[in-house]
Amino acid sequence: MGHNHLHAAESQPSASAIATRKRATLLLSAILVPLGVVTLIAMVLLWPSGDRSSLSVANPYATAEGVSFDRGTVREVGEGDCPSSQTTVDAGGTAMTCTIAYTQPTLGGDIIPVEVTPELAKTNAVQAGDEIRYLNLANVMQGAAPYVFVDFVRSVPIMALAVAYAVVVIAVARWRGLRAMIGLVGALVILAQFILPGLVEGKPPLLLGLVGSVVIMYGVLYFAHGFSARTSTALLGTVFGLGVTAALAAWATDAAHLTGVGDENAYTLVNASDELSISSIILCGLIISGLGVLNDVTITQSSSVWELYELAPNTSARRLFASAMRIGRDHIASTVYTIAFAYAGAALPVLILVSLYDRALIDTLTSGELAEEVVRTLVGSIGLVLAIPLTTLLAVLVVKAVGPRAMGGRHDDGTSGGVTPAALATAEAHALAPGERLVALGERRARRAAEPEA
Repeated sequence: MGHNHLHAAESQPSASAIATRKRATLLLSAILVPLGVVTLIAMVLLWPSGDRSSLSVANPYATAEGVSFDRGTVREVGEGDCPSSQTTVDAGGTAMTCTIAYTQPTLGGDIIPVEVTPELAKTNAVQAGDEIRYLNLANVMQGAAPYVFVDFVRSVPIMALAVAYAVVVIAVARWRGLRAMIGLVGALVILAQFILPGLVEGKPPLLLGLVGSVVIMYGVLYFAHGFSARTSTALLGTVFGLGVTAALAAWATDAAHLTGVGDENAYTLVNASDELSISSIILCGLIISGLGVLNDVTITQSSSVWELYELAPNTSARRLFASAMRIGRDHIASTVYTIAFAYAGAALPVLILVSLYDRALIDTLTSGELAEEVVRTLVGSIGLVLAIPLTTLLAVLVVKAVGPRAMGGRHDDGTSGGVTPAALATAEAHALAPGERLVALGERRARRAAEPEA
């Protein structure tokens, strides 16, 4: 019986293959480098001045002279006469009953009675051991000094969750996870230092959202995934999706009359400055809201094409595209649900309130309370869905030109070095239509049965 021997030497790419790879790299660079330069120039031109002299917003945490926000730890919670109604009692009236959190001030001193607001008291959220912030009116009130509950101190649980999240991401994704976390911090810096101040100063919201999003994607993708053809391909698909999303957002904001005036925070912003436009803020928000999911699907599609090609380098471009799109269609189905339920979860109180109204379903979904969320879901989903086939097509064209990451030697059976026949057969089977898949598997089994034993 004969033995099949593997060639140890790795095959070197031909001169034509090297030239093709260079052309593909140059083509990607010819698109992405000028785009990056234009984006940076636009960012410099749109950079906010930082002048907020025309802005007038009342700080809800500002206090009068002699009034302060203090911290303390709740020792006991109970029902009793409201300290704030002491003046009524002194005038011969009856004291009101309320929930009182007997609190030990962080700065020391005797335990004080902190009044809990009626809305919060109904939830029984204040418990012994909670750290809270309260309004201290001791220096301005005559007689009894009421202390009014303001908020919980959440620093410890939120920091614990943040640390746990970072540990889990880094433990699973390792250095790439760490780079992604650092990239997220950079993205938040751009949001806080460029996009938000720009909106406050009345910069063009469409350009502001597009430029800021493209800069974020350049930094996040290359920093987290490295400089490679697959990352560049994903970036091109992401930019295309952003363009579609921006165009749809610009049309939908005007066509659906998204004014945002039904929101209490919107009223505050409208009254804060003449330069602020709630519609502009909504438009910019529509562009930014789908950024993370769009980045997710494009990098996944690009990576899928590369992995499929590395398992089966001889697969045709058409078959490779069809196989990757089967993955993309599954991703589309799951991601659409992700976007819809993410927004539904964020707007759950509004959904409950609107559901209690006696209105038709179409009137409810198109009402001012829900219209913005519905438009955000639809606009983001359309941009995401259209980005998947384009990213897949670009990835197939580039991977065919650039080739897999590491092409080993050729085996006697014709497969590539570093790729097992079983893995190659699996990749090819997934790239076939269901009927062709059965035929191909039958042919492979017949060939294996006919091979001489070692």
